[in-house]
Amino acid sequence: MTFADAMARYAPVLGLETHVELGTASKMFCGCSTKFGAPPNTHVCPTCLGLPGSLPVTNETAIRFTVMIGLALQCEIAPWCRFARKNYFYPDMPKDFQISQYDEPLCTDGHLDVVVAGEAFRVEIERVHLEEDTGKTLHVGGATGRIHGATHSLVDYNRAGIPLVEIVTKPVAGTGAAAPEVARAYVTELRELLRTLGVSDVRMEQGSLRCDVNTSLMPVGATAYGTRTETKNVNSLRSVERAVRSEIERQAGLLDAGRRIVQETRHWHEDSGTTSAGRSKEQAEDYRYFPEPDLVPLAPTREWVEQLRAGLPELPAARRRRLADELGASAAELAAMGNAGVLGLVADTAAAGAPAAEARNFWLGYLLQKANEAGLDDPAELAITPAQVARVIVLVAAGILTATLARQVIDGVLAGEGDPDDVVATRGLQAVSDTDELGAAVDAAIDGQPAVAAKVRAGKVAAAGALVGAVMKATNGQANAAVVRQLILERLDGGG
Repeated sequence: MTFADAMARYAPVLGLETHVELGTASKMFCGCSTKFGAPPNTHVCPTCLGLPGSLPVTNETAIRFTVMIGLALQCEIAPWCRFARKNYFYPDMPKDFQISQYDEPLCTDGHLDVVVAGEAFRVEIERVHLEEDTGKTLHVGGATGRIHGATHSLVDYNRAGIPLVEIVTKPVAGTGAAAPEVARAYVTELRELLRTLGVSDVRMEQGSLRCDVNTSLMPVGATAYGTRTETKNVNSLRSVERAVRSEIERQAGLLDAGRRIVQETRHWHEDSGTTSAGRSKEQAEDYRYFPEPDLVPLAPTREWVEQLRAGLPELPAARRRRLADELGASAAELAAMGNAGVLGLVADTAAAGAPAAEARNFWLGYLLQKANEAGLDDPAELAITPAQVARVIVLVAAGILTATLARQVIDGVLAGEGDPDDVVATRGLQAVSDTDELGAAVDAAIDGQPAVAAKVRAGKVAAAGALVGAVMKATNGQANAAVVRQLILERLDGGG
C-alpha cells in the first residue's frame, strides 16, 4: 500500500528507544578503556567479563552525565534509585546478565519539542535510565552479516560494560502523515542536545547512538493502539525516517488484507528500504530482574542536581532562537539551516568573520553537497572548520578566489592539504584579474561565438554571460568573472 493510502485509513503511533554510549574514559563498573576501534577483546578485565570474585564500582561521571541528560529533557530526577540485574542469555553478555535499571530509573517524565514543516510536536519522555552496553557479535560466512547462513560467529567484548543511557519515549500519537519526519526530527534534536551537553560523541555509524523504532497503526478515529513492531538498531537519521515509512506501508497492507500484525522485532535493510522479521515478542518476556546486590543505591542530593542544572550549556532550541536574531535569518532560512544540521556551523562561520548570508550559502550549498556525497548525516563531520570556511569566503570577497576556485580550495582542505591559504599556494589557484592576462582569452571567446557577440553589440547585455562562461572555462575557473565581463562589454561596446 502506498503511504498516502495508508494515511487515509490509519493513524500511526510511534515509540522511540534511543541508546547512547556515554563519553566516559572508562567503563561503567570497571577501569577498562572505552576507546573505539581497539583490537578485539583488548579492553577487558575480570569485572566486565564477569569472572568469579570480581566486583563492580559505579562510574561517577556516568551518573553525572545521565542526570545532565535528564535535566536537559525536563525530567524529574529520582532522589533514590538503584541498579538491577537483568538476567538473560546471549553470547555478547559475558556475565549472562546486564546491570541496568528496572522499576526505579534515574530520570522520568520529560519531553523534547521538535518542529516539522512549521508545526510543533511534543515528544514525551517516559524514562532515562543507565545501564552497561553489551559486546558485539560478528557473524561470519553469510551473505547478509546476520546469523542466518553464517558459518560461525565471533564476539568482541571491548564494548561490554561501556556506560549506556536508554532514553524511552511515551507513545507518540497525533503526528499523522508527518510521523516519519517527526521520528527523524526527534532523533536529530536529541543527538544535537547530547552533543551540546558533551556527554557523547553520538556517532551513529560507530554505534554510540542507536535507535529502536516502534511503529503501530490504528484505524482513523479509533482510540485503542494497534500492535507494534520494533525495528532494531537503526543507525542513521535517514534510516529512522525510512524505517517508519516502510513499516507504515507494510502494516497498512497487512491490515487491509485482513491479516494481523505480529508483535516482533524487525531488522532494517538499508539497501532495499524494508524490514524483515526478527524474533517474536508476543510472549511476555521474563528477564528475572532483581536488585543488584553488589552495588549501593543511588541517591543524588537536591543540591547536587541543582548545581548540574545551573551548569547546563545553552541548549539547541534556545541557541536557535538566539542565532535567528544574530544572523538576521527568516523563519524559512532558519528552518532550512536547522533541517540540514548547519545552523551552528553557519553561526560559527559568521563569528569567524564571514558575512552571515555567505556563510549560509556555503554550508547549505557546496558543503552540504560534499557531506551528502560522503554519506554523512552531520555536515559537522566534514574535515573542514567554520574558521576555514570563513577564510575561503574572505578570499572570495577580496577577489583572490572565484566561486569556482573556492570550491577547489574547499576540496583541498577536505583532502587534508592544509588551510585554505596553503591550498591556494600549493595548487596555484589565485584568481586572475590582470586585464592584460585576460585580454587574449576574452578575444578568443568573442571570436569563437560571433552570434553571441552580435547580440551584445545590439544591446542585449545579458548575452555576455555565455562569453564570460567561455573565458572561465578557458582559464580553468581562475579568471575574475567581474573583470572578464567588463572587458567583454568594453570590447563590444554593449553597455560598458
